[in-house]
Amino acid sequence: MSRKYKFHEKEGAYFISFATVFWIDVFTRIEYFDIIINALDYCRKNKGMSIFGYCIMPSHVHLLFRSEKGEPSELIRDFKGFTARTLLKAIEENSQESRREWLLWMFEKAGKRNSNVKKHQFWQQNNKPIEVWSLKVFEQKLNYIHQNPVESGFVMEPWEWKYSSARNYCDDYQEILEIDVNL
Repeated sequence: MSRKYKFHEKEGAYFISFATVFWIDVFTRIEYFDIIINALDYCRKNKGMSIFGYCIMPSHVHLLFRSEKGEPSELIRDFKGFTARTLLKAIEENSQESRREWLLWMFEKAGKRNSNVKKHQFWQQNNKPIEVWSLKVFEQKLNYIHQNPVESGFVMEPWEWKYSSARNYCDDYQEILEIDVNL
């Protein structure tokens, strides 16, 4: 892994993106989005994660955060591990999931390619953390996060995407996850 893609400043704020294996569009059902939202909320309330911005797209997540305990790598590792297990279980148990067999087959296929995985791999291993060292970088990354659903053609305005912190920065829309507004 490149030196520039590591959590060097343990107390710093970071922008990260992480995707499902093969960029599979998993987040197409409310219950799958809710697993991510609930896990982020838990990390915020119990694991020392300050969240400044987020966006959950069909195949990936963008996050602007800081570990108040100075453990950003461990925090993201635990978050990804927990959500992978929970999402895989939700997919397995969802009788309404028309793609269930295919999804599980793809996650198993990805797991076989990785010697560190026992059976299924849900997330790609890389996070590509980028340290947010200035207000200008913070604003650039937050804008990128919020514009992602617009650029993808899902909505016309950032705050129209339900699973984005753009709603937290707008008075007219109900937020679904509390965030931290001070860096």
